[in-house]
Amino acid sequence: MIKMKMRPLAVDAIVIYRDRLVFIKRKNEPYKGMLALPGGFVEEGETTEQAAIREVWEETGLKAEILKLVGVYSNPHRDPRGPVVSICYLLKAAGEHKASTDASEVILLKPAEVPMLAFDHNAMISDAEKECNLNGILSEVQEHHDPQQRRPEVP
Repeated sequence: MIKMKMRPLAVDAIVIYRDRLVFIKRKNEPYKGMLALPGGFVEEGETTEQAAIREVWEETGLKAEILKLVGVYSNPHRDPRGPVVSICYLLKAAGEHKASTDASEVILLKPAEVPMLAFDHNAMISDAEKECNLNGILSEVQEHHDPQQRRPEVP
């Protein structure tokens, strides 16, 4: 029997909540204290889609649904713990956010406000802006949540 050396599989989630993106402040190393996208390792028996939804729930308390696949990130140096392949999804979420498990805080930011993030998460957001029309989706969401946009027409 051939013994295979497996690379861990992870997911990262670019989460749209109202008209903002959701970030966590990392509670643990690596990158303790830095902002990051919600995410983590895929557990045995679950799909990457299920893992992304679970990680968002565990780290932020938000219920999410997947909108699109952003990309696959396989640079062997993307994680200081060792080679990890990550699949990144774009999701939308609802509910009340609350930091949990690996997150010490949940932070909501507009794309223009995003600082340097842990891992290669800035590249993931950049890819979502280019490949998934992230800014267009955020604009649509903002129109639905902005009271100024909902003024009734005056006859």
